[in-house]
Amino acid sequence: LLHGIGSVHKLPDTSVLGSNGGDTGIGIGTSLIPVIFIIPGGQFDDLADDLEDVDFEDAGNADDDEGWETEDEMEAEQDDSELTFSKHTGSVFCVSLDPATNSMAVTGGEDDKAYVWRVSDGEVLLECTGHKDSVTCALFSHDSSMVATGDMSGMIKVWKVDTKEEIWSFEVGDLEWLEWHPCAPVLLAGTDDGNVWMWKIPSGDCKTFQSSACQATSGKVLPDGKRAVVGYEDGTVRVWDLKQGNAIHVIKGRDAHQGALTCLACNKDGSLVLTGSVDGCAKLINTATGKVGDGKAKGSPDKEESNSVESVGFCNILPLVALAYLDGTLAIYDFSTQVLRHRCQHEAGIVHLQWEESSSVVSTCCLDGALRLWDARSGSLVCEYRGHTAEILNFTINREASLAVTASGDNQAKVFCLQRPDR
Repeated sequence: LLHGIGSVHKLPDTSVLGSNGGDTGIGIGTSLIPVIFIIPGGQFDDLADDLEDVDFEDAGNADDDEGWETEDEMEAEQDDSELTFSKHTGSVFCVSLDPATNSMAVTGGEDDKAYVWRVSDGEVLLECTGHKDSVTCALFSHDSSMVATGDMSGMIKVWKVDTKEEIWSFEVGDLEWLEWHPCAPVLLAGTDDGNVWMWKIPSGDCKTFQSSACQATSGKVLPDGKRAVVGYEDGTVRVWDLKQGNAIHVIKGRDAHQGALTCLACNKDGSLVLTGSVDGCAKLINTATGKVGDGKAKGSPDKEESNSVESVGFCNILPLVALAYLDGTLAIYDFSTQVLRHRCQHEAGIVHLQWEESSSVVSTCCLDGALRLWDARSGSLVCEYRGHTAEILNFTINREASLAVTASGDNQAKVFCLQRPDR
């Protein structure tokens, strides 16, 4: 179990903190952060060959969900952005950058559309139409040659970026997540019926990974390209062998979460996976053994409502992980010593976090419409960027950590230049 606290930042006066080793939980306000950790296992091989030799099998599809509503619009007191993309006519739910050059963004929105546009000037390069519901997933393939878009009803489309044409489409059950393979033209999706689909693009050869009939709420292909980790609504986690089609590890029962998984992330070599859940817990899983920490921390008995973990991530250069909570807490842990280092309080719930590729800076987007950069070594706020008049629902940062692209409930996406004295 975690013990000790490195430092505390911007805490309300009512916060209750344990200060010495041996605590069974870390106090946040009147609640505890329960986190279960294990020490990292062995290392894994480098990125594997792509899935050209996968034996694909044929496989044989659904309802409206309301768009998220902005509760109280915020006055735009300042706009720190360099560019505003305003083609969407509804909330913008998702954004990603092309991995090859980081020069193109794709955004999806409540208007049932996705746009591929140039980050430098906002020019639309491709308008992705034909969806039946809000586009909640939009992302580029590993080589940036294709972009996949998925809507809430389960309609998935793949577009060739250079020719601007739709090259493949398929309809599944209500879509939970969409993920490209890291080194092959292979697309994976998780649905509300518990299935995980895998297609070869553009041929459409298909394979499915079936489990119990509960939502496959989050998923990630590991860096070796051979395995995927999937989290489910019932709190279980499965590590799938993509070639053989079987579950290598199933984390269930006492080791599983006590509520639906909301997020997961892996470290750079894929040896560790960090999961977050509506139960307020985060768990660190060894992907080689499927082992989870033995201890279990309990939340405070006087706080009934759950403090959901909304986003998690690993630092690439230090043994640190970050957890973002619905109550606005960003928690930084040193997982090698199992100690909470810093706790950074936000003015509203955190939606998403992302570590910079080559530094100890972690960024967060928040329901208060701000993008914030935090130094995980000190726990201090580095920069804050504003400009949106509603909550930020997603964001991404380029490889050089020189710009961020945000998606918001104000129907806009924005590009922010991230200027810091140490650059």
